[in-house]
Amino acid sequence: MDGHDTNAHGTDGHETGGHGTGGQGTGWPGAGGHGAGGHDWLADRFEADRGQLRAVAYRMLGSVSEAEDAVQEAWLRLSRSDAGRIDNLSAWLTTVVGRVCLDLLRSRKARREDTLDDTFVPDPVVTSAASDTADPEQQALMADSVGLALLVVLEHLTPAERLAFVLHDMFAVPFEEIAPIVGKSPAATRQLASRARRRVQGSAPAQEPDAGRQRAVVDAFMAASQAGDFDALVAVLDPDVLLRADVGVGGRLVRGAAAVASQALFFRQFAHQSRPALINGAYGMVSSDGEKVVSLLSFTVADDRVVELNILADRARLAQLDLTLLD
Repeated sequence: MDGHDTNAHGTDGHETGGHGTGGQGTGWPGAGGHGAGGHDWLADRFEADRGQLRAVAYRMLGSVSEAEDAVQEAWLRLSRSDAGRIDNLSAWLTTVVGRVCLDLLRSRKARREDTLDDTFVPDPVVTSAASDTADPEQQALMADSVGLALLVVLEHLTPAERLAFVLHDMFAVPFEEIAPIVGKSPAATRQLASRARRRVQGSAPAQEPDAGRQRAVVDAFMAASQAGDFDALVAVLDPDVLLRADVGVGGRLVRGAAAVASQALFFRQFAHQSRPALINGAYGMVSSDGEKVVSLLSFTVADDRVVELNILADRARLAQLDLTLLD
């Protein structure tokens, strides 16, 4: 079953016992029982999968901090489990992370259903545009160009749809293994993924894969913004371009080249002290006030024009992001 054994999940990710702390708990029974050697093996094995698990959780949650929490919870469950009964540890861990993320999504939906609006921008993954400084975990997060435009669409799926789509379409987990997580039959789970796929294909624009062409379009946009050149802005924007600005309170959602270009004065505040960066693997801009980052601009480019622009300018959320790789 695509590398996922039917016995891979052992106790289906629901272990008993206290929560403990990361790095503690039982050792791997098959490699020394409760001894330190067995536990070291299990910890090393988990670390080998951490980047992949973090990538799954990030796509599921759209939050770097929540993704890290989900991966940590998977470790806690593994350290309390009878690891010797797990035939396929990678598949088991993926299932556990899926369960944890589904619970988080359901809790989040109940908590903020009335507050999440169309201006919300998920947490970006930001690295330097000039280097290969991303570590393996960050490279895993950015693999397959999971852009902010796609993550925005995923935010509006139901938790079960998002799980089915992410696990099956992005990580090739069979529906037979996703079904128990969402509590549905494989056929019903297939339908969840199909509905999600239709929404993604109809809403998430495809990014230009060539980094050089991305940069040329973004540079032209920033130059026109700094100059306040309306015509130049319109020329670099797709006629149906979408601008989403998440500023915490009172965000903006603007569609259409003329309407977006009319925000030229709004863009000029970002253009003055901006520098290039990779935002979820695509060319973007980071703006500062001289001391701290005040906004992140993520561009989706297609056919040499900007088709979507997502801006995160929520000071509280920006302060929580790891931007150390920009230094």
